[in-house]
Amino acid sequence: MKALVATGYMPLDQIAIAEVPTPAPGPGQVLIKVEAAALNPLDLALITGAVKDMYPADHPLVVGMDAAGTVAGVGEGVSGYAQGDPVLAFTGQAGAVAEYTVASPGPLLARRPEGLDSLHAAGIPESGLTAVCLLRAVRLAAGESVLVVGATGGIGLYAVQLAHALGSRVIATATADDEEYLRGLGAGGTVDYKTADVVEETLRLVPGGVDVVVDLVNSGERLTEHRARGPSRRQAGVAALRAGRSGARRVAGLHRPLPGGAGRSRGPGGPGGGRAAARRNRCTLRVRERRAGSRRLRR
Repeated sequence: MKALVATGYMPLDQIAIAEVPTPAPGPGQVLIKVEAAALNPLDLALITGAVKDMYPADHPLVVGMDAAGTVAGVGEGVSGYAQGDPVLAFTGQAGAVAEYTVASPGPLLARRPEGLDSLHAAGIPESGLTAVCLLRAVRLAAGESVLVVGATGGIGLYAVQLAHALGSRVIATATADDEEYLRGLGAGGTVDYKTADVVEETLRLVPGGVDVVVDLVNSGERLTEHRARGPSRRQAGVAALRAGRSGARRVAGLHRPLPGGAGRSRGPGGPGGGRAAARRNRCTLRVRERRAGSRRLRR
């Protein structure tokens, strides 16, 4: 089969389409005929080696983690899926940009609902799963308020929709051009980070502070130092968190920038790595008491 392959750590303009073996679904796996695939910033970092100390890759590497298409075959023990079923999948750390890939039934594989085409479905898995993990980490509930910083990014768009679906009040950072779009996704209020102080405007909208901050822009100490939260409220971000200085906060963050998928990527390679990663792939979260300070958001 044809696949987009990196033969080593290299600049993005050196990856190429190559012939690799077509994967066969093992026990508990589904073979997918790929119709569309998506790339995220982490995929690009895996190709160039920018994250090789944390995520070393075996080569040749079939790139991509997000795929959508139809079921082409099922392995032993698989039920609930049959040939021709429309699906979307998170394949692990590799294997998506190919004619065929494999995935395991469960939270990383889903049947596409009627009306969701492959092109749009391929943009869901990694960003959507990450948003789910973050909201679960902070135990966001109906009736609570949440500030989503970076709401127009891939993860942020899903965080806004999921939080709204939970029955939470959503405040989102956005420019004036994106305000109408975010309100259509469920944001009850927006803060223009280019023209207003995000913290002050959030406190104006929600006196006393929001219950939860989901920060997809700031990292490290900046991530934990939000005055926008009320006392003893929660925060989540995709970076590993460090402690601030004052005021107890319950802080949650992803130990990894992926929604799981520990271990090395496999080369064609790649689909094999998808199988190995899928077995280990869980929301690896750290939730613990932190000491948070009160500096301003950058955005």
